Amino acid sequence: PHSAQDAFGNLQREHGLGKTAVVKALEQLAQQGKIREKAYGKQKIYFPDQDQFPTVSDSELKALDNEISELSSKVQTLQQSCRHMESELKDLNGSMTTPEMIKEIEELKKDCASYTEKLERIKSAANHVTPEEKEKVYNEKKLYCKEWRRRKRMATELLDAILEGYPKSKKQFFEEVGIETDEDYNVTLPVAV
Repeated sequence: PHSAQDAFGNLQREHGLGKTAVVKALEQLAQQGKIREKAYGKQKIYFPDQDQFPTVSDSELKALDNEISELSSKVQTLQQSCRHMESELKDLNGSMTTPEMIKEIEELKKDCASYTEKLERIKSAANHVTPEEKEKVYNEKKLYCKEWRRRKRMATELLDAILEGYPKSKKQFFEEVGIETDEDYNVTLPVAV
């Protein structure tokens, strides 16, 4: 059973019919005897007239129930198959196509060849640095950095002593004397290794 409002809601969504037209159509169908009308207070409900349908035996109902369960299981099987195929399609859409794979393989082969060539050049170079030479360079660097720190500290102490009695600012003193600091040239002392 449907009220006029239910029928209107369903028909409005699908066909865009107005409520007045739906109510008139339902009343006309009721007058023709195609549907039945029952009033509950101000509300009217409409339902099909069961007399127009042939009676069905219990065996026919059981056969229909069996057919419904068979069709329901088929629907479930098809839905599961559909989900599986959608999942497989999603996986395939996410993977590379054969031309894309071929292009990727070519690019990787080029990269590999360039790295192999670079490695061969490095191996064939005659000017390899021995571990002893490397150690010597690191020791010299450490020595020079240590000396740099020592001299900077000495110069800073000497300049601080001079600036104690100097009437102008440190910056003005450096400009007058012509002192250039590491900071003026954005030079930082390397970290000791």
